[in-house]
Amino acid sequence: MSSAKVKAGQLWGKSKEDLRKQLEELKSELGTLRTQKVSGGASSKLTRIHDVRKSIARVLTVINANQRHQLRLYYKKKKYLPLDLRVKATRAIRRRLTKAEASRITEKQKKKQMHFPQRKFAVK
Repeated sequence: MSSAKVKAGQLWGKSKEDLRKQLEELKSELGTLRTQKVSGGASSKLTRIHDVRKSIARVLTVINANQRHQLRLYYKKKKYLPLDLRVKATRAIRRRLTKAEASRITEKQKKKQMHFPQRKFAVK
């Protein structure tokens, strides 16, 4: 059982298996602390519950971030990206026309521009 808080900076370099093992240790420690709480353990042990819960959250955050990073690498060359890996933006921005779509011109507009171009004046 660890006595100090888990630092997120130390977790980033660890392998997936090390992170899983640390997560299991923290969960078992949390279980023992909760049983001590029910059985009326020392208050110094009970304040540790908060730290252990936050440490579990840090480990899970690193695991999930690494998993998302691997998925991004996998889907990099694919045609479609899963919804949870796509850019969030706002709903309006996601539905907005792309630059290519917005710059397209109809045949009628092309003819009009060709036959009646913007006139150039010599006045300064």
